Amino acid sequence: MRIGLLIILLWTGCPAWAQLGSLMGAATDIAATEVGLPVRTSNSLFVGAAKTGLLAPYPKRQPKRVTNAANLSAVQRVRYIIGRAESPHMGYDAVQHGARIKPAKLPTQMTIGEIYNWIAATPGQPHAIGRYQFIPDTLRRVVGRVGARRSDLFTPQMQDRLADVLLADADMPLFMAGQIGEAEFIDNLAAIWAGLPTSTGRSKYHGVAGNKATVTLAYLQSEVAKLRPG
Repeated sequence: MRIGLLIILLWTGCPAWAQLGSLMGAATDIAATEVGLPVRTSNSLFVGAAKTGLLAPYPKRQPKRVTNAANLSAVQRVRYIIGRAESPHMGYDAVQHGARIKPAKLPTQMTIGEIYNWIAATPGQPHAIGRYQFIPDTLRRVVGRVGARRSDLFTPQMQDRLADVLLADADMPLFMAGQIGEAEFIDNLAAIWAGLPTSTGRSKYHGVAGNKATVTLAYLQSEVAKLRPG
């Protein structure tokens, strides 16, 4: 993702459609609280031509917003890395390119309920959506964990909040506390987002449904090394 796709947000605590697999380890309540991410409660992750309705022409993306990467918090930096790998062109309004029938509205203009309705009405296609390319099972799980409602908009702020649940699942609190190393944290992230390479340099899901790492291991290692103070 280009820097222009970033949104200026303070992380508050509160991915490709291949958010598969499961994560190793579990973040402690204390570590999660200190970093500001949600407390981890589960290890499991699974990971048109018509003018109306679901076949309506897909809306144009919104103007990009610019920010300074140097001023980002650790959580914002990781969100940026994931966005660059998963949704480099449309950002928060990304819909998996394999979806033949896309929503009639931009994702950020939809409610969570409208996204669920789109998924139900268009079976047999990928449904990864948003900056972090949430697949249906993962979306429902993280929505439940933050207590969001069907009537809530899928705004950038909401997407960040939902992604932070997955960062906690990836043991970011433990990484920031120095309790796990960079390679383990990288592998944890790559177990959730197929666009990220594992410490082997390849996506954990390389070749599955066309998945591959979309950023290099050298880039990911460089960025992860900047996250912890000192």
